Amino acid sequence: MARRRRPPDETGRATVLHPLVAEAAHRVGADAVGLVDVGCSAGFNLLLDRVAVTYSTGLVLGDPSSPVQLEATVVGERPVPDRAVPAVVARIGVDREPVDVTDPEDVAWVRAGEPDQPGRLEAAIGLTAAARPLLLRGDPIDLLPEAIERVPPDALPVVTTTWALARYSVEARLRFLQGLDVAGARRTVAWVSAEGVGVAPGVPTMGDRHASGHSILGVAVLAHRTLRADAVGRCWSRGRMLSWLVES
Repeated sequence: MARRRRPPDETGRATVLHPLVAEAAHRVGADAVGLVDVGCSAGFNLLLDRVAVTYSTGLVLGDPSSPVQLEATVVGERPVPDRAVPAVVARIGVDREPVDVTDPEDVAWVRAGEPDQPGRLEAAIGLTAAARPLLLRGDPIDLLPEAIERVPPDALPVVTTTWALARYSVEARLRFLQGLDVAGARRTVAWVSAEGVGVAPGVPTMGDRHASGHSILGVAVLAHRTLRADAVGRCWSRGRMLSWLVES
């Protein structure tokens, strides 16, 4: 504990990431995406298309036969869009301390962070070990341009942040946005986020109060140094409950 930060509970975040990435790809008309996860830890978020997500409405997204089975409750009048994530051609994570799921010591550390869902965790470890995503070590904001450049030119880079930006100062969050802006000058880049109210720079808060107990789901597209960012939903309990707010 003195030398490593506590591993995050991250195996369930595809409940919000899958529809967010699908929405971003739909807005751009992308047939393929490259995922860049900021604060990736073990890289579980990079397998969002290979898990199964069952919503309380009956909708199932992802791979129904996946060993990783997730559930989420949908509240509100609008359904989560029934839209698949296009082909994922790159899986890149950036973290100060990425976790290697093929290393026994790293795996033991991850297990210490999620004691309530051991079966789901073991399935996620196996899925990630088989996929072998590329994990880059260093400051995620500094590494962001390099990670985006590693996405093939015919695919849409989709940067994902799930409760990652709160660890940074306001100045660092703005630097993150500036990095996206620079990348967006050369190619179209998308950013999807699940962050606390007011944490994600540029994403509308819809008038919600800070520290209100829920998070804002955001979809942003940067092209030719122009940012279009929308709040598309809210979520609670790290994605166990969500409300979709825009037309599908």
